[in-house]
Amino acid sequence: MTRGSLRLRLALAGAVAICLSLALAGWGLTLLFAAHVERRAVGELETHLNQVLGALEQTPNGALTLSSQPADPRFRQPYGGLYWQLDSAEGTLRSRSLWDWQLTLPAISPTDGLAVLRDLRAPDGRRLLGVERSVVLSPSLGGDIVTLLLAMDRKALSAATRDFAGDLLPYLALLALALIAAGWLQLRIGLRPLGELGRRLSAIRTGDAERLGEDFPNEVSPLASDFDALLAAREAEMQAARQRAGDLAHGLKTPLQALLGESQRLRQAGQKHTAGSIEQIVGRMHEHVDRELTRTRVAARAGRASSDVPAVIASVADVIMRTPAGARLDWDTSATTATPMPVALDPADLAEALGALLENAARHASRRVVVRTRIRDTRSIEVSVRDDGPGLPESALTELLDRGARLDERSGDTGLGLAICREIVEGAGGRIRLENAHPGLRARLTLPTARQAQRLT
Repeated sequence: MTRGSLRLRLALAGAVAICLSLALAGWGLTLLFAAHVERRAVGELETHLNQVLGALEQTPNGALTLSSQPADPRFRQPYGGLYWQLDSAEGTLRSRSLWDWQLTLPAISPTDGLAVLRDLRAPDGRRLLGVERSVVLSPSLGGDIVTLLLAMDRKALSAATRDFAGDLLPYLALLALALIAAGWLQLRIGLRPLGELGRRLSAIRTGDAERLGEDFPNEVSPLASDFDALLAAREAEMQAARQRAGDLAHGLKTPLQALLGESQRLRQAGQKHTAGSIEQIVGRMHEHVDRELTRTRVAARAGRASSDVPAVIASVADVIMRTPAGARLDWDTSATTATPMPVALDPADLAEALGALLENAARHASRRVVVRTRIRDTRSIEVSVRDDGPGLPESALTELLDRGARLDERSGDTGLGLAICREIVEGAGGRIRLENAHPGLRARLTLPTARQAQRLT
């Protein structure tokens, strides 16, 4: 149970608990109703017993008989469901409903008062509920001890209990549905702060917010506070790391300049080979330093900078068109929409990245350079730069796009231009992809949108 919807798991657990609780409640209510029906039946039998005792009289020959039968017609109907039987020393009297039956009393000692017989059985095996009383008759009735038994079929009691359970079941089902719906509503309301927490985390990821905030319930507020504190600590660490990287890069520039001075003195002293080697090494180190400075600058501006892509493309292309390499080409820089396309890059950084890319395209194009800009989704904008030059071997494209490949280690201007563009774009959270366009080379830049772009879409 580590994946899936927390709301669904809680709702299912609540529904199961509600159904089990109502099933237990229904079972308990049915038992209570059965006990109530039995008590009512015992009271009814006791009333009939008193009626039978009150109707006892003695015939002239000393035999006991009833002056009148109980009023309930079931006593007069064979196997009607209500039965009485009187046992005395002179014999047994019984109701017409017993027909040819005779009830057998359990082996118990006569007691004063009423005895309830719950396990009484009829001769045919059916279960009966009975009451039994042993009384001493008055002298006018002979003064003997008699035992009077009243019984009824339990079938009627069981039928009443089943009917009650059948009537209760729909109401329990409706109650279960109402409780499950109420529980689902309670879960939606109770888990709403977690949904808000997720939305704010998404806003932080997209750059629309910097912190979660504190307006959460008491149960969620500690989590939000700890997360905000973690964000602040990580930002401080990143800022310190960027500062150290910038300081290190700046600190290296002075020794590198000193090495260039030494190479000049060596060249003047006639050691041109040694001076060239030093200058080559210093040049590569300069490239590394410039790269780190670019990364530090772009990362420091990330999330706060914004620039409109079509406007920057138009500005950069206007400059390159005035150069000898650009003036000979046909330039197409139209965008797919007139809507502003702000990205999370400083205008100067975006101009540097696109400038390196457009200069590279101008140097290798034969007649035409096509620049296209489109909104990919609410979080990214794509810039495509295509020339109609010779392109690159497929093996070179694969090598250039390998993770960790250093584009500026390749010879030629194309590698350096792509390296500058890649450092700026990836530093801002974007990516670059190269592909042969047949003819020419196409570079696709995916740039993250700025906060203004999120609101526009």
